[in-house]
Amino acid sequence: MDIKVDIKEGEGCNILNVCGDVDVYTSPKVKESINALIEKEIYNIVVNLEDVRYVDSTGLGVLIGALKRVKEHNGNIVLVCTNPQIKKIFQITGLVKIFSIFANNEDAIGALK
Repeated sequence: MDIKVDIKEGEGCNILNVCGDVDVYTSPKVKESINALIEKEIYNIVVNLEDVRYVDSTGLGVLIGALKRVKEHNGNIVLVCTNPQIKKIFQITGLVKIFSIFANNEDAIGALK
């Protein structure tokens, strides 16, 4: 499967739009994109998962690792997701306790301010 990662600069944060499946094969591209933002000292990131159909444990690990890195700089990563299947993965794994999940970019950006 292929993945597309697009970065948009927002007000006080950046939005990472992810499209495709986030799995063992595509996770490195997501990780690389998030790391590029962190290297630019951007520590508040919205990860939009609206166009993601599947996330495996590797993809979740990338998000958790990135969250730990931005937290070291008093930043945060919030997610945008309305897909019930993807949200269920976060609920089953207990990650809803460490990631804030929003229905749209505007609400997610508002939470980072």
